[in-house]
Amino acid sequence: MATLRREGDELVVLLNDLEKIGGLRSGPRVPLSAIRDVRVTDNPFRELRGLRAPGTGIPGVIALGTWRYRGGKDFAALYRGGPAVVVELEGAPLRRLLVSAHDAALLREELLSETAPR
Repeated sequence: MATLRREGDELVVLLNDLEKIGGLRSGPRVPLSAIRDVRVTDNPFRELRGLRAPGTGIPGVIALGTWRYRGGKDFAALYRGGPAVVVELEGAPLRRLLVSAHDAALLREELLSETAPR
């Protein structure tokens, strides 16, 4: 399952090999300074907007890849059966990162503490 991790001054979506194939790309990297909000959703598939291009998707089951819509694009790595972290971005090529995580609340807190001004 995909995860989010800080590497230096970037937030990276880490994908396993099958996810890279399904998403038709490696996980995106965004500067920590681009993060505007981090929240948890219990209904991650309701967060999807636009059309998948490129990527893999089965509605309500799996969403891997880029979703494009008027005004921007998101990267999703979502799976049925659990919550997800939604990372809102500004000034980056992507508008949002949507990543399933069993420990979504804990991951959110970690990301917020890492991006807090020092």
